[in-house]
Amino acid sequence: MKFDDVIQQRRSIRGYLNKPVSRALIREVLALAMRAPTSLNTQPWNFYVVTGEVLDRIRAGNVERNLAGVPDSREFRLGPHYEGSHRERQIGVAKQLFAAMGIERDNKAKRQDWILRGFRQFDAPVSIVVTYDRSIQGSDIAPFDCGGVVNCIVNAAWARGLGCVINSQGIMQSPVVRAEAGIPDDQVIQTCIAMGWPDESFPANAVVSQRKSVDEAATFVGFAD
Repeated sequence: MKFDDVIQQRRSIRGYLNKPVSRALIREVLALAMRAPTSLNTQPWNFYVVTGEVLDRIRAGNVERNLAGVPDSREFRLGPHYEGSHRERQIGVAKQLFAAMGIERDNKAKRQDWILRGFRQFDAPVSIVVTYDRSIQGSDIAPFDCGGVVNCIVNAAWARGLGCVINSQGIMQSPVVRAEAGIPDDQVIQTCIAMGWPDESFPANAVVSQRKSVDEAATFVGFAD
């Protein structure tokens, strides 16, 4: 696929076929994605790629702790709640997804099931847990660089027919993820990426989120035209 086509066509995929993804294909995606820009070539990222029974145990542990009311233990700071236009855009995409899935506003059971899908990594066959070295925790450069490589992963995957969704719900119960994926204490868990073959019959996969315009986002300074 041409670069522009990947960027324009890529969508967040929240429904997957029950079909494995080969280690070789994931290695290919990661090798390409790691050409992402990185400050001073520090490459702070590390990846724990989980599937099969290990991923199933992470799903089960996440759901169990969530239903038991265990507070999230996200290791990478979440920050303040969204307000203003940020909150409006967050609500906007939620409305799109709920409409596609037929989730009514007052249907608490369906809404709860949707939330739990996130904790189950949307039942994807693969989860890539992204970490960086604890020795550089507190630096904004490390998570910034990890964000860059995550962007490249989802685009490289899409170019090969794979779908992804960046899914912070999947790592909010970090003790479960750390124990099952064998992540050592010298790593900070930042986020994870659900990955697999898109199920084209899954309604939410057709949702295309809206973007603000260039005029809203960009200020041009010093141009003659």
